[in-house]
Amino acid sequence: MNNTMFAVGRLTEDPKIEKTPNGRVVSNITIAVPRTYKNENGEYDTDFLDCVFWGEIANNATKYCKKGDLVGVRGRLENNTFEVDGQNHKVSKIIADKISFLSTRKEIDEEKDKNAVKDKKKTPDKEK
Repeated sequence: MNNTMFAVGRLTEDPKIEKTPNGRVVSNITIAVPRTYKNENGEYDTDFLDCVFWGEIANNATKYCKKGDLVGVRGRLENNTFEVDGQNHKVSKIIADKISFLSTRKEIDEEKDKNAVKDKKKTPDKEK
């Protein structure tokens, strides 16, 4: 059996480095992943997946990623249960072993601007 998970989504905030009491580097990141089908209102819902990056992967994510960047994450799915006020809760996280930097929000905005300029040039001016 294999517990490998792949997800592609946008960072919901800038990654931050934390250190555990024993000095290990960790970064907890959430990515927004749109579903591939529309809901009953004709809209695409989004899932928010919590990811945990350790060591050098955490350092690289913090160094190279910003909120809104598109990333690919590979890792294993880890489920944890805990009890609060007599109620059981379950939390799932992707424990990542790889992150791929797919595009930045800035690159996407620049591409949109280029396309808007091209479209504007193609539109003939109305004669007065």
